Parts: sequence; structure tokens; C-alpha cells
Amino acid sequence: MLKEFVEFLKTYGVIGLAIAVIIGGKLNDFISSVVNDLLLPLILKPALEAANVADIRLLSAGGVLYGKVLGAGIDFLVVAFIVFVFAKTVLKEEKVAKK
Repeated sequence: MLKEFVEFLKTYGVIGLAIAVIIGGKLNDFISSVVNDLLLPLILKPALEAANVADIRLLSAGGVLYGKVLGAGIDFLVVAFIVFVFAKTVLKEEKVAKK
């Protein structure tokens, strides 16, 4: 029964779809963190200071959040590696490749 289920997953590409959804979700989180926590503060802070509107609090803690970006990057890499190992184990292939 288990072998039949794994064969079903392989035949209909369910594993590939699941991998794409997981990796895509984590990549989306990472890109969002880069934009919101790294790029926007670097762009908006000088613009706000030049416009003399320092009273407006658009930036959380007034600056770049390197830790959140680094955390999102590490989270993405860990999840990607776990998904890779899982796919390699379930598919039982020497090289995980697109078919």
C-alpha cells in the first residue's frame, strides 16, 4: 500500500508540486524581508531626512533590520535543504533532477 502511494506521488508529480509550493513560499518570505527590512529603510530614511519629516515613523526602530533579513535567508536555506533531502529519500535517486 505504501509503495503504491509513493508510486502515485511520483507518477502524478505531486512531490514536485509540493516542493515548488514549499520553496516558493519560503523564497517569497525571504524576498519580502529583503525589500521591507533592508531596501526600503535604506531608500526611505534618506528621503525622509531630506524632506524634514523625521516625525513620521514609517521605519520600525528607525533603520535597517539586518537580523530579520539574515534570519529569513537562513530559514530559506534550511527549509530548501530539508526538502532536498526529503525528495532524494522519497524518490530514491542518486541525483534529484527535473524529468
